[in-house]
Amino acid sequence: MTRRLVLASQSPARLQLLRQAGLDPEVVVSGVDESTVSAPRVGELVALLAAAKAGAVAKNETDALVIGADSLLEFRGQPLGKPTDAADARTRWQRMSGRSGVLHTGQAVFDVRDGGVVRRDVGVSSTVVHFADPTPAELDAYLATGEPLAVAGAFTLDGLGAPFVRRVEGDPAAVVGLSLQLLRTQLATLGLTITDLWQR
Repeated sequence: MTRRLVLASQSPARLQLLRQAGLDPEVVVSGVDESTVSAPRVGELVALLAAAKAGAVAKNETDALVIGADSLLEFRGQPLGKPTDAADARTRWQRMSGRSGVLHTGQAVFDVRDGGVVRRDVGVSSTVVHFADPTPAELDAYLATGEPLAVAGAFTLDGLGAPFVRRVEGDPAAVVGLSLQLLRTQLATLGLTITDLWQR
């Protein structure tokens, strides 16, 4: 019998990635206040945030696999989530242009049975992102779309921002929002296989 799958994230990109991989999760937003979570390293922070989101949703489930995720761009040692406004996004892009950062995506999978979490796995996928150097006109046009305001690091690989990324070293899907390779490994750690969750 196929397990019920729950995505503890409101990210359309994460939902789309899972659907493209043959999965069809329900979406339940965790409501976690991210400002209350801290860690000394960006990779540790995204892992904690992913676990907090999965845990918050798992509390209200009786039988499900709950996936929590969070992404942050580490640039010059600092974590960058979604920009606060267009001016913030512009400043970031002016700093990032022609340089590189590391996009960390934390993922947590909680196996809930009979109202309790029986197994869990938390991991991080880190990918180096090399940014292009958009012209002032290109940057103006990109900022005007509003897309950079909705995503960690003020860029995407699966949207209008893709031409402004020269290349990535690591998992491109993790940059979009969820590492499918890591998810497969996490499920295997829990004694499950991703193919069993395919919606045929």
